[in-house]
Amino acid sequence: MPHEHELRAFGRLISSITSGYVMSREESYEAYRQVILNLQPELQQGAFLAAHLMRKPTTGELSGAWDALDRHDTAKIDVDLDGPVCDIVGTGSDRLKTLNCSSPAALIAAACGLPVAKKGARLVTGVSGASDIFESMGIDLDHPLERAALSLQNTGICYLPGEAFLKSGWARLIGSMRFTSAFNILGPLTRPCAQNNCAVIGAYAPEVSIQMIDILAEIGMSAALSPYGLAEGFDPSLGMDEFSLCGPTMVVELRNGTITSYEVTPEDFGLKTVPFEKIASMKSAGENAAVVTEVLQGKRGGAAAEFFCMNAAAALYIAGKAEGYREGTEMAREALEAGAAWEKFEAMREYQGTDAFTECL
Repeated sequence: MPHEHELRAFGRLISSITSGYVMSREESYEAYRQVILNLQPELQQGAFLAAHLMRKPTTGELSGAWDALDRHDTAKIDVDLDGPVCDIVGTGSDRLKTLNCSSPAALIAAACGLPVAKKGARLVTGVSGASDIFESMGIDLDHPLERAALSLQNTGICYLPGEAFLKSGWARLIGSMRFTSAFNILGPLTRPCAQNNCAVIGAYAPEVSIQMIDILAEIGMSAALSPYGLAEGFDPSLGMDEFSLCGPTMVVELRNGTITSYEVTPEDFGLKTVPFEKIASMKSAGENAAVVTEVLQGKRGGAAAEFFCMNAAAALYIAGKAEGYREGTEMAREALEAGAAWEKFEAMREYQGTDAFTECL
């Protein structure tokens, strides 16, 4: 346990943040280091996280928090792959709860020849997180990270559960919290795969897209997209951390140090806008996983398949595999219809499934 003066100093920091104090990157690093390493009582940790998010963290503060998470809590895998290695992930905490999209989109993009180191976690505010989906589909979340490295190296796809690569701090916190914190922003920015050099990272608010891209630029990511999707007929404050099939999407793009912002619509992907209900989340993780499985196996088309393909297209575009969103969508649709995405999942399951042979290691 920390000494009394350390407890009081952290308490004063919480009070100052509620009054508008902005930490330096170094101060933020130290505060988040204490939270991640469980060096403060849980009451103070929760108060700090809530106060900081309510005051709206600056990019410098979030960069300091990312430094702490990367140095003290992120296990790494290393693979021998040339070219782009992408990630597709969202922050969660978005108001419009859709079918789980980043997981099937990652598999579809990988089926198009783009190596994808997909990370994720269990649900925090929604019905199901990526870990819940993949677990329902037979992926063992408790397998060592070496299995993920082998899967990525040999099949071009792997799943990296936050529960595995962020065990000491983030997983402890995220497992007990039911409120949004800076970790919802930081979790998607972690780099458990050293070769990850491009990403599609959805945000729960447009200003969060800007912050995340700013942070990624600071830490040296060469290319990234951060979408905030809207739905026709809904207030703009109600959005999704995906490219939207039911309205426009606000996008912040990073490419070679240059940041641009723009808006796209389903028509830019060669798709038609659909009502939100067509891609809304089911009532349970099992039901969401069933939809993902049916789409990947070619048993279900329509809006769900198009939703997954457009988000795969974004990954293909930012990785340089497609010249634009429309071309990326065509590539994704062809891979899905050919059964290549389900084959990619089955290949991944050979290394990371609950029935994977230990000889794989």
